[in-house]
Amino acid sequence: MALGPIAAIGCDEIEFLRREVYRNEKGRVRINLHSENADPLHEMFIAMRPDSYIRPHKHLNKSEAFHIIYGEADIIIFEDDGRIREVVHLASGSSIKAFYYRMSKSFFHTLVIRSDVLVVHEITNGPFINDATIFGDFAPDASSGFNVISAWQNELADRVRQMP
Repeated sequence: MALGPIAAIGCDEIEFLRREVYRNEKGRVRINLHSENADPLHEMFIAMRPDSYIRPHKHLNKSEAFHIIYGEADIIIFEDDGRIREVVHLASGSSIKAFYYRMSKSFFHTLVIRSDVLVVHEITNGPFINDATIFGDFAPDASSGFNVISAWQNELADRVRQMP
C-alpha cells in the first residue's frame, strides 16, 4: 500500500514484481498505490504467472481498466451463463494488439496469460467490498484443486483459440 499521498513506480518495482511472482503460491503479487480499501480510487501494479487462476468474476457497479506493462494476455468477457461474449487481446509494446482496455459495465471476466509473466496497471473505483464481487458459477471455485482448474483453463484457452 502507498505510504503517503504521492506514489511512483519505476523499472526497479516492475523487476521486483517479476521476480517475486515466482515465490508466491497463487502466482500473483501486487503493489497497491491506494492507501486503504475505503479509497475511492484503487490503482495496483500486479504481476501474474500463466498458472495463476483468476476465477471469472464481476464487480458490481464498478469500472475496471488494465494497462499492460509487460507481457501478453487475453481478457475473456462472459455472458452470465458462461458463453464467451468477447475476447480482448492485449500486449505490451505491440503495434498489432491493444495495450489498454476499460470495462465500464459489470461483466464476468478472467484472464488467459500468454507470456511467462504478465504485469498490469489496474485501475478500478473503490471502495473494495469483498461481498460486491460475484463469481461465475460456470467456472470452478479456487478450492477445486489443480487438476479441475487446469482442465477448465485449458478448455477455455481452446475455446478462445477457436473463435473467429
